[in-house]
Amino acid sequence: MQIKINGQTKTFADGSNLEAIIKQSCQNCQRVIAEVNGAIIKSQQWGQQPIRQGDQIELVSFVGGG
Repeated sequence: MQIKINGQTKTFADGSNLEAIIKQSCQNCQRVIAEVNGAIIKSQQWGQQPIRQGDQIELVSFVGGG
């Protein structure tokens, strides 16, 4: 299936959930906020959030610095 992540079209296996997609897309999953089709999904719900063909996902990572 094809979905958009941060504006780029990517291909993933059918039946993937948000957690699997984040693990494949991000190096540090602990500091990520995920939005699916405009709705923020809490990290506790990533494993239960199904992803479908054409969904739009925004992943935002927080980076510390000083």
